[in-house]
Amino acid sequence: MTPTSRNPAPLGAIGLVFVGLLAQEVGASIAVLIFPSVGPIGMVALRLGFSAIILLAIFRPSLRGRTRRAWLTALGFGLVIAGMNAVFYLALERLPLGPTVTIEVLGPLVLSVVVSRRASAWLWAVLAFIGVALLGFGDGFALDPIGVLFAACAGVLWAGYILFSERTGREFGGLDGLAIAMAFGAIAIIPFGIGSAGPGLFHWQILLLGVGVAVLSSTIPYGLELLALRRLAASVFSILMSLAPAIAALAGFLILGQELAWLQVVAIGIVVVASIGAVRSARRPVPPAEPLA
Repeated sequence: MTPTSRNPAPLGAIGLVFVGLLAQEVGASIAVLIFPSVGPIGMVALRLGFSAIILLAIFRPSLRGRTRRAWLTALGFGLVIAGMNAVFYLALERLPLGPTVTIEVLGPLVLSVVVSRRASAWLWAVLAFIGVALLGFGDGFALDPIGVLFAACAGVLWAGYILFSERTGREFGGLDGLAIAMAFGAIAIIPFGIGSAGPGLFHWQILLLGVGVAVLSSTIPYGLELLALRRLAASVFSILMSLAPAIAALAGFLILGQELAWLQVVAIGIVVVASIGAVRSARRPVPPAEPLA
């Protein structure tokens, strides 16, 4: 009997997931603080550039003997990563962190419902959409429509990220595929980041902050996730990842001072409950894998 079968949700593994989620949202909060200096796209360039360097240095993927299909998969994965991060940070420029992640999580939630092939699972999707709709109401609180559109695009690309992640896992061993895909994504976005931010992108303080965001948002969450998944069932991991909107709202409040009306807090809670319900009702849970955002 494996440790997971004896104890499907050990507290230590659950703690690792929580710390990883917290680190990811702290990284996103720091990224928002850098926006005035380099802009969202410049921040994406820093984030993906340093993430690629770190992943390539750690995993040292072999580039020989790869099939054409493997390279195309990694390229597609990298472009999805670049696009997802770009629209996510563009959304963060216009929306608070909590609502942004709440809208974004609709992507993997709907994917989980579709994969489940159960009509009852769509009730959770409807509940989630009701929660998102409530985000724009109450106490004079209004969401920027362009920011909402960017966040929704991030959700669509997050679903694509999950699908490409599974396909990349079949083509590459370990995290070699992710490291190569991250390099492709960095190559794709860096010219736009330089064009957007200009020489300020290479200021040593900005570069250090970029390294910090990459470590907090990518290296730490992925390392802790790998450790946790050795001891947690995929369904439990998926449920824990569904808490991302709540943790994002907390990080936005504590670090960025982004206060939400009580109705928005309730709306985020509704989406979290709907996401957990969708995961539990799915025949084959689709883990909302780290979106690198």
